[in-house]
Amino acid sequence: MIPNSYTVDSISQSQDLASKIISSSTPQQIISACATIETFLHSRSSDQSRHFFSITFPTLILKLFGFTNDSSATSPPQCSSWIDIVSSSNDPDFASRVFHLLSPNGVVFNSIFSIDRKSLVKFVFPTERLPEWARFMLSSEKDVKILSNLCPLFKGKVKADSIKSPGSVYQVQLNVFEYYMFWFAYYPICRANNENNVDNLLTKRTKKEKFRLENWTYSIPGFSSNAKRVPEQKFECNLYLRLLYAYLREFVPISDLNMHQHPYRSSLLNYTSGYDGSVLLRAEFLVDAFLNYWLIDNDFSPLSVNVCKWFGVSPRLSVVSREIPPTSGLGELVKLFVKYLNLSSVWATNQCESNVECSGSPKWMVPDSPSVLFDSSVKSGDLASLVPCVSAVGSWNVWIQRPLYRFILRTFLFCPVGTSIKNASEVFSIWVCYMEPWSITIDDFVGFDALINGCTKNARKEDSQSQDCGYSSLWQGYVLSNYLYYSSLVMHFIGFAHKFLHTDPEYILQMVLKVLNILTSSRELMDLIKNVNTVFHAEQSRSSKSKLHSLYRFVPTIREQLEDWEDGLCESDADGSFLHENWNKDLRLFDDGEDGGQRLLQLFILRAEAELQSFSGDNLAQNLQCIDSLKTQMSCLFGGHAIKPIAFSLEPEQQQQSRGEIFKPKRVGHHALADFKYKGDWMKRPISDDEVAWLAKLLIWLSDRLNEILGLNQPKNNSDVGPKWSYVEVSGDVVGNVYGPMETIKTAMYAIGTWLRMLVAAFVDLMRKHGVRVNLRLFASKKIIMFFILFAVFSVLKKAFRHFHRA
Repeated sequence: MIPNSYTVDSISQSQDLASKIISSSTPQQIISACATIETFLHSRSSDQSRHFFSITFPTLILKLFGFTNDSSATSPPQCSSWIDIVSSSNDPDFASRVFHLLSPNGVVFNSIFSIDRKSLVKFVFPTERLPEWARFMLSSEKDVKILSNLCPLFKGKVKADSIKSPGSVYQVQLNVFEYYMFWFAYYPICRANNENNVDNLLTKRTKKEKFRLENWTYSIPGFSSNAKRVPEQKFECNLYLRLLYAYLREFVPISDLNMHQHPYRSSLLNYTSGYDGSVLLRAEFLVDAFLNYWLIDNDFSPLSVNVCKWFGVSPRLSVVSREIPPTSGLGELVKLFVKYLNLSSVWATNQCESNVECSGSPKWMVPDSPSVLFDSSVKSGDLASLVPCVSAVGSWNVWIQRPLYRFILRTFLFCPVGTSIKNASEVFSIWVCYMEPWSITIDDFVGFDALINGCTKNARKEDSQSQDCGYSSLWQGYVLSNYLYYSSLVMHFIGFAHKFLHTDPEYILQMVLKVLNILTSSRELMDLIKNVNTVFHAEQSRSSKSKLHSLYRFVPTIREQLEDWEDGLCESDADGSFLHENWNKDLRLFDDGEDGGQRLLQLFILRAEAELQSFSGDNLAQNLQCIDSLKTQMSCLFGGHAIKPIAFSLEPEQQQQSRGEIFKPKRVGHHALADFKYKGDWMKRPISDDEVAWLAKLLIWLSDRLNEILGLNQPKNNSDVGPKWSYVEVSGDVVGNVYGPMETIKTAMYAIGTWLRMLVAAFVDLMRKHGVRVNLRLFASKKIIMFFILFAVFSVLKKAFRHFHRA
């Protein structure tokens, strides 16, 4: 039993240490605070350090990440956070001192494990700091009861608040390790949102300011190079990245995952909040936390469709159903996270290669039957199988497939027009890295390892020399289980490239070339992608070809993945409008139609040539050579010539153009493209540069309301039967009794009103018959608005001159 006087002394010392941490805002003060924390924890047992974690540890977290005590979720990190101070100092020794305190082998984590082993301290994590979809679930009493079953991250952690309205208010209770990792995962989200808000505020403020020449020239390629360059940060001083890799390397195993399996653990749905019994339990918690904060977060379809169907909840959250991209600024973190987890795939492939009994692909990659994760006929007793278990498949790949796919796809679909593509380019690098797991080696993490334990490059190179950095048949299962990354996502990316080609033609061209280089990097890989596409579109009768017959068993899985991963994320005819009611039911990369991959890439090449030739620069020859390489890769992927005849005319005398042009280049040579018809809803087409955006949105909404009221949204009626009028017989006594002029005028007005109503009804019926709808969007044209403005100014000036002459 601890004496009462010692307890009081421990509380006072913890409070003094918390005050010292709060006041530390310089490198010297932070180093002193770190030394004091280590001395305090070294001199106390787990029971004695309980007051440190209940009093001082929350203060340490707030100061480390720069948070405030404000409960608002929008409160940004302070500029005086320890992470920011370490980054701005560019002092490797200072960064190593703070890293040593928070490293997984440091005194803080050793004390955390001792405290959690005895369950001495529990924290309540703020609800407003949870992922957006989890906040929505907690706000619903119906959904909160099944949240623990829907997401293993919250298993056993959602408790009813015993103080505020017991039974109706719920909170998330965590141990010390979980509490720290939740804050660690939330920090980059909060920081990125704060930076985006600042950028938006500066953008709005700039628009209100007086026009300046440098603002205009900054948006023109070739003039933006004069911008001020931020001093390059030293790699050693990126404290957050160093900690992230250290936690992944320490807590997330990548080799022989079955070795870490707990003997009494059957599935993810059975684990408790204690993680010391199994290394894999802690690893799954950490991976799940990063997935939910970084990749899922504001996704309106955060969970698998089959899981939601099982529990009877909607897979799409109406509150979060907004066409917004994922949080920007996470590219570097997510790339390191995904790259590290894919090392387990590399290890599994190498183990299969070294095993003489292994034939074909690793078992975790190519199942004998479609994955139960996407099987719609799962029986009631197989509920646990709906949630992926990493030890059952030997790789982390199944955990990140869906969240990462939707993260990349939402970035491409919802990237705002007119903004920088920096975030999209970072997400693109994540996608490229994921598509080439065979190029990942241990050498990619040598820099981090050297900072953590001082290992040398030579030692790492010896271990990785046996790896073949190229595709082989051993990776066939990986490609099949991630086939949408190599097919459907490529089509969505082509639409993104068309949409943002004008932003940076050179870089967008290089991005498209990079994707085609990956698809054509190996004849075996290219044949596999084509063969799967062939059997996907084949009829129900199985082909007699033995080579393709073995691929048929993967078609149901790929089709269900397409339905699940692209739930609510479907483009309509590649026109930029999003159909949240449908999902992409087909793979069109090798389709011969005008919306197929080959035709869209042909059009992209024509547009890219026009964009690059319109800017005369020093890199023109290099860019044209890049286009030639793109044509070569297209010929290799699709066969034949890269540019095939397209059904549109380039003759200058053709003046009539379709109103539905899509992906229209500025020019091809000296002529404009015509007759490439827009196939989507013309009224809801993407807003063009010659329209006022806010007015166009208002007029579209008003047009929708009028069409709904008048019933013009119904399918057009092609029947030849005319409208059936209803006649009312009026007695002769009423007709003959009209007295006085007022009664006559009133009767005439009624007759005119009835005639006008019949005329409008006939006109509306005629519009419905021919499929014509009200479209007020044309009044949002800048030309029409300018005409009305000039007419108003002319009228005011005319009246003013008249008044002046009369005076």
